[in-house]
Amino acid sequence: MTKNFRFIYKTYALAVCLLMLFAAVPPGTLRAEPDRPVRIAYTDWADSVANANIVRAVLQEKMGIRCNLVMMGPDEMWEAVATGEVDAMVSAWLPDTHAHYKEAFGDRVVDLGPNVTGARTGLVVPDVRLSRLAAGAGIRQSYITIDSIVEIKDHADKFNRRIIGIEPEAGIMRQASEAMAIYELEEDFELVQGRESEMIDSLAMAIRHQRWVVVTGWVPHWSFAKWNLKFLEDPENVFGEPGYIHTLAREGLKEKHPDVYRVLDNFYWEPEDIGQVMLWIEEDRGRFPYDKALRWIRANPETVRSWTGQ
Repeated sequence: MTKNFRFIYKTYALAVCLLMLFAAVPPGTLRAEPDRPVRIAYTDWADSVANANIVRAVLQEKMGIRCNLVMMGPDEMWEAVATGEVDAMVSAWLPDTHAHYKEAFGDRVVDLGPNVTGARTGLVVPDVRLSRLAAGAGIRQSYITIDSIVEIKDHADKFNRRIIGIEPEAGIMRQASEAMAIYELEEDFELVQGRESEMIDSLAMAIRHQRWVVVTGWVPHWSFAKWNLKFLEDPENVFGEPGYIHTLAREGLKEKHPDVYRVLDNFYWEPEDIGQVMLWIEEDRGRFPYDKALRWIRANPETVRSWTGQ
């Protein structure tokens, strides 16, 4: 037997063994499409990171289905689900915040309903209580003394004439721009664009030094667990009523991946649950969010079983 023939024979035998091995993979191991893992879109928001990592952990650890997370802007997420570039997203804020995205892409995605209820957006200020002396008695009051968006204009200098926002394509920024027009703030205030982390840094610095600050805020978010914050009243209802975070899937996912579709369709948890995961991630400075998701699913097996049906 020549060396070349022996080499070909060994290569063929190895290929046959590998084919037999993969053919014998038992149920419960990796069952995604052979060409690529399941793809879940998310954006760099605390709630989106928590939601996406929980879904990924459940699919991989409990269902044996490979799953990759793909970070995008909120507009890109909707479009990616609509075009089938990704299989799903778990960060659609409805009915108000992402209403314009739903109008553009809603007829090309499958809405699986809420995964978190009680979601809310608006303009937020610290409600930090400080000790003050009045008439010889100790009382406590917030160092920011407004309760409504209407009052922001009267304190422009204290707020340094800025409203601290996040990424310009986010739905809450569209609402904030509308609020500035309706409440006649455009001449006196700048809506600052940036990352969520930059907005949080500005909020933390202001609280630390007892400075006035107003930011675009939302719940669920870990910041409401860390600090006393309050939404400013919105008499014109620019930011809408409390809503939901929805799960969206691409068309055809149910037929192609029924197990994945079932988990996504069943995925629902309470605000305190997502709040806990977000707080764990924040306490570790955003590192290893998948590990925090694993920690949560191991501590909540009954909830996870209600998603997987297993």
